[in-house]
Amino acid sequence: MTATDGSVATAATADPRFAAARQVADAVLLEGYVLYPYRASAAKNRLRWQFGVLVPPAWGPAHGEHACQRTEVLMEPKGDATLALELRFLHAQRRTVQRALDGGGFAEVDELHLADRVLVPWDEGTEEHVELTVPVAELTGDGVTVPFTRPARDDIETVVGDDGRTAGRLVRRTEEIEGVLRLRAVELDGAYRVFRLTAVVENTSPWTPGAGAAAGSDAVVAADREAALPRSLVAAHLLLGLDSGSFLSMTDPPEWAREAVAACENLHTWPVLAGEAGRADVVLSSPIILEDHPAIAPESAGAMYDATEIDEILALRTAALTDQEKREARGTDARAAAVIDLADSLPPEVLERLHGAVRSLREVTGPDGPEQITEIPDEEAVFRPDTPWWDPAGADTADPARDRITVDGAPVGPGSRVLLRPGPRRTDAQDLFLHGRAALVEAVLHDVDGGVHLAVTVEDDPGADIRREQGRFLYFQPDEVTLLEDA
Repeated sequence: MTATDGSVATAATADPRFAAARQVADAVLLEGYVLYPYRASAAKNRLRWQFGVLVPPAWGPAHGEHACQRTEVLMEPKGDATLALELRFLHAQRRTVQRALDGGGFAEVDELHLADRVLVPWDEGTEEHVELTVPVAELTGDGVTVPFTRPARDDIETVVGDDGRTAGRLVRRTEEIEGVLRLRAVELDGAYRVFRLTAVVENTSPWTPGAGAAAGSDAVVAADREAALPRSLVAAHLLLGLDSGSFLSMTDPPEWAREAVAACENLHTWPVLAGEAGRADVVLSSPIILEDHPAIAPESAGAMYDATEIDEILALRTAALTDQEKREARGTDARAAAVIDLADSLPPEVLERLHGAVRSLREVTGPDGPEQITEIPDEEAVFRPDTPWWDPAGADTADPARDRITVDGAPVGPGSRVLLRPGPRRTDAQDLFLHGRAALVEAVLHDVDGGVHLAVTVEDDPGADIRREQGRFLYFQPDEVTLLEDA
């Protein structure tokens, strides 16, 4: 077994199987790290670290937070397979700001104004790794236990102003963290050689929250959480890889493995197959629920950390911030500064790519699906009556329950049976699945633009009566139907 609890590259880090999965793992690691408008003063950035936080055990149980997470997955190792594991998390370090005094020395301040940014106190997140490579055979029995520690330290960064003189300094305090990683594999009974792999990540830091008569007050609870966070494993998640063999999907397992998958116990984490599509040798166990083989959208120009909004909205909103707001964001965090710079530098062609994309349409419709859009019709292609609905001459004649129109020389109205022929020019994509189905016309409707639409219900639809009672129909234009001969 080889292991390391540092962030220096090792065989596990360099494992090419983790390359594709690492892009998604990075998004998990930094999800919610700093939210739009990317300023420390924003209310949404005052409560930090919501995902995958493993707190010291003395803090967690009494306050609804957790000191450990448990991953259980099924794997089919081949021969003398080796498991590569990487535990990744953020270690919060507290940054305070000090201003240089005229007479020498420094004083702590809430803000330090520079030409390009405003520095403020903030908790930064440094990426940490615990890496392990171990033969699967060594995981049976009592398994493997790997303790790890991150020592406390203080770092000082001098801040220089435009005049070249020292304007102040940033003081970063990192608290000690202690943890343990436990691995165990148990071979299951059955026709296949399948193991249940259990990986437990636990924060074992001995820190305890402050005590006193007012220990139960909201203010003290909030203060204790602020003290607990620098001693916590933030956004903790695992990457697991087999050099020979495969993992089973925990969301869509083969039928023979469903019972064994259901018996797996995953606490505060969600394991999915990761890496390249079609492969099953890598698992990402994430505190955020994902699907198998998650991937970053190729249109994404960079990390924006706020997945509750789409990149296009974030980019436009960020670019619209005032110069002062951008200075505050740049002083909040280096990652926030990178978002500001990204939004300011996006060329129009890259921004246009963020507007949206249609994926895998051919996989849904198949090679024999409806014809593809080849041209956009002009206004004359839309069916319109000779007399619009608002013309006084026709105002008294509109009656959806009785109106009839002419389709291919024959009258069509309520009660007519028609064959649906939705065209790809202007129809809702869902309607294309009804191509070739028989339907019953329920009403003839006129819209405010003078167009005519047929309200229909599809034959053999078990919900047709409910649709009819609620007046919820499907709508087609007259040139998208053909009158059935037996009508």
